[in-house]
Amino acid sequence: MANKILLAYAICDVLFVIMGAIVLAFSITVQNIQFEVPTDGRQAARNILYQRFPLTAGIANAVFIFATFLVTVPGLITPARGWLKLGAWMTTISGVFSLLLGLYLWITTLRTKGDFAPLWAAQTPDVQDLMQTAFACCGYFNSTSPAFVTNPTCSSPAAAALMRGCATPITSFANIFVDDIFTAMFGMVGIDFVFIMATACLLKQRKERERFRHIDEKSGRGGF
Repeated sequence: MANKILLAYAICDVLFVIMGAIVLAFSITVQNIQFEVPTDGRQAARNILYQRFPLTAGIANAVFIFATFLVTVPGLITPARGWLKLGAWMTTISGVFSLLLGLYLWITTLRTKGDFAPLWAAQTPDVQDLMQTAFACCGYFNSTSPAFVTNPTCSSPAAAALMRGCATPITSFANIFVDDIFTAMFGMVGIDFVFIMATACLLKQRKERERFRHIDEKSGRGGF
């Protein structure tokens, strides 16, 4: 049983640090591509969404995860309980941080349509053209609000008036895209919770072993 508990703790610890690596890689990658010149409308919409992501906070969380992992290593290889307790507290902080990031992303999906409007207006006509083509729409709320960009999809005011505005398809695209990301964040919080439970089990086991060792020492049989 002792080996199984320690093994479970070690597996959770590895999953925990892998989670940090994924967060760090994602945050740095997105920071590098969020301002790229888009070649299609979906990429343009995705880049605009990326610019709203709390990427700096994500990097900070990943660094804290790595620091927590370093704290857990002595607890893994030594019988001391102090490192385990510290690691558990740091894991809890990391989990709360990840939960807050996930909640932030979830909240953004509740107001995507309105929040995206000024971002749309701030784009160049070329970028708006790409999004109109990709999402088969004209203008944002409608063809006149704001005014559409003339392109093959919206070739004239009469043709544009028959097309839907881009707000609805872009909002649908954005919500599905962000849903996957904040769901992953909540999944990471689940890993944090399991890791904390594994830490609690290992702490309990070591406390019991220490108690039995003291009993053996008092009875003159020595430790084990």
